[in-house]
Amino acid sequence: QVQLVESGGGLVQPGGSLRLSCAASGSIRSIETMGWYRQAPGKQRVLVARITRGGSTGYADSVKDRFTIARDNAKNTVLLQMNSLKPEDTAVYYCNAVPLPFAPWGQGTQVTVSS
Repeated sequence: QVQLVESGGGLVQPGGSLRLSCAASGSIRSIETMGWYRQAPGKQRVLVARITRGGSTGYADSVKDRFTIARDNAKNTVLLQMNSLKPEDTAVYYCNAVPLPFAPWGQGTQVTVSS
């Protein structure tokens, strides 16, 4: 069974940047769309960015023009570059397939934006 391991989170000041990485233990080459999700305390997990095998991307309005998603099928990784971070971006970030998960959810990586 494929495992997903997210990393790269941390504490950052508003306006700062972070780069998240998701490593899959198996191939993601056949997964049409991969995405990054986030779950803030007391809220449901939501999709914030997605990318197809062909490289087409889509973003939630709340992160558009600030976040950039990328995937490397050869390395079975999905990246999320996050710039101009805001306190409301604070959440645990996860990666998985879109619209339905293809593997168990990983432990996620905590992103905290605070001064």
